Amino acid sequence: MTSRNNALKIFTGNANPALAMEICDYLNIPLARASVKKFSDGEIFVEIGENVRGSDVFIIQPTSPPVNRNLMELLIMTDALRRASARRITAVTAYYGYGRQDRKAAPRVPITAKLVADLITTAGARRVLAMDLHAGQIQGFFNIPVDHLYAAPTLYKYLKENIAEDIVMVSPDAGGVERVRYLANKLHTTIAIIDKRRERPNESKVMNVIGDVSGKTAVLLDDMIDTAGTICHAADTLMEKGAKKVYACATHAVLSGPAIDRIKDSNIEKLIVTNTIPLNENAINTGKIIVLSVSEVLGEAIRRIHEDDSITLLFE
Repeated sequence: MTSRNNALKIFTGNANPALAMEICDYLNIPLARASVKKFSDGEIFVEIGENVRGSDVFIIQPTSPPVNRNLMELLIMTDALRRASARRITAVTAYYGYGRQDRKAAPRVPITAKLVADLITTAGARRVLAMDLHAGQIQGFFNIPVDHLYAAPTLYKYLKENIAEDIVMVSPDAGGVERVRYLANKLHTTIAIIDKRRERPNESKVMNVIGDVSGKTAVLLDDMIDTAGTICHAADTLMEKGAKKVYACATHAVLSGPAIDRIKDSNIEKLIVTNTIPLNENAINTGKIIVLSVSEVLGEAIRRIHEDDSITLLFE
């Protein structure tokens, strides 16, 4: 695992150094040295602080807010490592920014998720490790291997151990039914679906609930929570339909704009998220947000990729 010409090295930018440290602790290796700074004009400067020639390198850098800065850090670090003769570079984009722009939803708009995939590949990445992509087809935007992990097993363990009441798993839209069905099958529960109409980006209007939630503990599940409008409106509707309590789960806690205030004032009992994106103090101080770590899942995936082993076990 640490042979001279195939050493495993973990680097990180400024997006989520705490997650990188947790992954290094799991793998029992030190975090590799790199200086990632910003000049006064906003330009990013990267200097790799150790020899990486022939190394198997992983960059822990979710492209979360500030998305453009974190994306540029990832691209510049990748370029620096490629020019330093790293044997293979894997971009660990635990959260893949621009993932919602995965198709032409209107005339004369870009497919930015594909553009970002091209940028990462052109910079020199030879593999991508991601978690809960907004759309599974984003894997096909890359012409390099993509290992797509899921937070569902981590969420399942928490729900099973901490929410023992009569549960109904709820999808906040029709597109998330498959994600909800996986957990519903594992927990042996029923499912429900929120039927909503989206008037404009980041705004939604909940219309109806398909399924029985009366007298049950409703658990909303989504891949990400951004401004929290959808999830909070959904919680209101579920309570109106007779749910006893409403919990919400999401892999990626983007929590931009009015999200924190909306969650504090909502009918959501607890919001369960993972640490793919670091939370700020305002989010932590709400008392409503529980953060689960995915460092072991990502660390084990990194170990198996490095050793050319299967990662199928991580989906169970």
